Amino acid sequence: MKEVRTDNAPKPIGPYSQALVHNDLIFVSGQIPINPASGTIEGKTIEEQVDQVMKNLSAILAEAGSDLSHILRCTVFLADLAEFDGYNKIYGTYFKAMPPTRTTVQAAKLPRGAKVEIDAIAVKA
Repeated sequence: MKEVRTDNAPKPIGPYSQALVHNDLIFVSGQIPINPASGTIEGKTIEEQVDQVMKNLSAILAEAGSDLSHILRCTVFLADLAEFDGYNKIYGTYFKAMPPTRTTVQAAKLPRGAKVEIDAIAVKA
């Protein structure tokens, strides 16, 4: 097993790895919309926040030798399911062909007041 770390995504805010690689599988920890340069939440709208989360996932996968097109599964946590359409609109732009499997649930509260958190399981490119 190998730990993945990159400065192009937010540093973990707790005792966890950005991602772990086991054989050809990459397990990416849940990402919230933290801008890695500023360390603060990026965006006020769900659309802006989803965009930042996807950039964070992309950076971690790149460091692990993969990309978004190799994601098998995502789990998505929304602070408010009423924002599902806005989230889904941006999320869909990142997966043009064969989007990954996905579960989306509402969470009572997300770290640092984020509107969205997404984790992923991918394979190496």
